[in-house]
Amino acid sequence: MIVAATQFAPVAGDIAANVRATADLIRAAGAAGARVVVFAELSLTGYAPRLIRDEPELVLTDDDPRLEAVREACREVSAAAVVGGPGRTAAGRPAVTTLVVGPDGTLLTRYDKRHLYGVEAEVFEPGRADGRFELDGVRFALATCYDNRFPELAERAAADNCRVYLASSVLGADNDSFETVYPARARDFGLYVVLGNVLGTNEDGVGGGLAGGWGPDGSRLADAGPDKPGYALVDVPEDVRAAAPDGR
Repeated sequence: MIVAATQFAPVAGDIAANVRATADLIRAAGAAGARVVVFAELSLTGYAPRLIRDEPELVLTDDDPRLEAVREACREVSAAAVVGGPGRTAAGRPAVTTLVVGPDGTLLTRYDKRHLYGVEAEVFEPGRADGRFELDGVRFALATCYDNRFPELAERAAADNCRVYLASSVLGADNDSFETVYPARARDFGLYVVLGNVLGTNEDGVGGGLAGGWGPDGSRLADAGPDKPGYALVDVPEDVRAAAPDGR
């Protein structure tokens, strides 16, 4: 299975523009053979917690009609997309949400970021459950940016028979996570780690790109580079398919 790690520069608050960019990348990566396409944290609105706080119309529902172009792109290339935006919750405040749209355009799962960072805690509601989905016999775990600083998420993913850990983040090029976090999660728990990141300015600084993946030995498998929109492809071997419940 091929997993694509994407990067682009979201336009703050412009869901329509970001959906177009997302759909274009899904189609391009899907045409290159990707079965799963991973995007950055809050890529549908841009990383703009204060703007999201002040403009509640930016909050998305799980079946939001504004995401139809994403669903259609998934259907066109038979690929799942892991996309991020502010998601509506019963608590009133939005969550930092990941929606996994399946190859048929239906929702496979939703994950809300569990560990909020800085100003996020003033704007968003933390999630309380781990994120999981399965596709083509491969079990995936979801984590969002600061979540990755907590190794117990990856530990639980490995214990739950996940083989691929999808890390949707917003990181500058000088962030130490590229050297100390993502390869460690891969190596310590025997996971394939795939990172979707951003380019351009945001409320946290400047996105540094370098979307890509790490193998279970911690080695870098793919890198989309520091400054151009696009994607990197991570080849996940078939022998990482999820085991049957009885362990066979």
